[in-house]
Amino acid sequence: MRRSLPFFAGTALALVLVLSAPAVADDGDGGFTIKDPRITESSGLAASHLHPGVYWTHNDSDDGAYLYAVDSKTGETVATITMSGVGAPRDVEAISIGPDGHLYVGDIGDNLGGTWSYVWIYELPEPKVLKDQTIRATQYVVKYADGARDAEAMMVHPKTGRVYIVDKNEDGGHLYEGPAQLSASGTNVFRRGPAIDLWTTDGAFSPDGKQLAVRGYFGGISYDWNGGKIKRQGRLSVPLQGQGESVTYSADGAKLLYGSEGAGSGVAAESVPGGGESSASPSKSGGSAAADGGGGDMNADFKVGALALAVGLAAVFGIKRLLRKG
Repeated sequence: MRRSLPFFAGTALALVLVLSAPAVADDGDGGFTIKDPRITESSGLAASHLHPGVYWTHNDSDDGAYLYAVDSKTGETVATITMSGVGAPRDVEAISIGPDGHLYVGDIGDNLGGTWSYVWIYELPEPKVLKDQTIRATQYVVKYADGARDAEAMMVHPKTGRVYIVDKNEDGGHLYEGPAQLSASGTNVFRRGPAIDLWTTDGAFSPDGKQLAVRGYFGGISYDWNGGKIKRQGRLSVPLQGQGESVTYSADGAKLLYGSEGAGSGVAAESVPGGGESSASPSKSGGSAAADGGGGDMNADFKVGALALAVGLAAVFGIKRLLRKG
């Protein structure tokens, strides 16, 4: 997304961030701050498979075909990858790593509100050596079976390698399933699947492929993957961020890391529901999820109140229309 939301962040969220934002630590998977001044619109996040403690990210628009490897212990960029063979990216919104160890980059956003007839996915091997370099990527053309749409969440299943997209819709979107294998010579049609009850800005599979986490601006949902017939597990305790854009599991599956746009943006870590990647039970500490239908904890209730405040201010000042543009 290209919007900066200065008023939104400065009014609605400022009232709650002071009280609720978690501290950002410089201890790797415990959270970190992105220090590279070039990274001002971090829209996707993926934990490296080859380099412990390294996370891949990218800007979303007007940057170029670049990927950045960020050391979570220092927040510094340790490698910049230039993708060749992909043309000029339009609105890069997501990044994921497949079971083949390849990076998949989702140029799937649509700042025109879902009018582009096709979008792209780029695939390239994760480099074995972290250094500034150019890597040739494969470009895939993507269309949706039911027409053009805006999307910001793209996930590659860590066992099957199949690519999924969740479209971005204020009233909730759907999980779209790609073909079993992407084709570089034809159009890859993604077909609508189960509903996702969230205005989704990113998603991620757990490393074992058993859970799907999706996030939005004000919250998130954990799903049991269930072979693609997803079952809702409960709420995720998404930290309040100025413009929450990304989520990924840590490499060991123990944490969910949430990123935000903006210069010097923070990446916050939260425990996975149940304390591990394959558990379906809510966190005993109440800090990661609350079971559906249960009596939510104080943290969840506070964030529901924060959401109500933000929505109220949006209605008064017309921010809703501004948000819909991205």
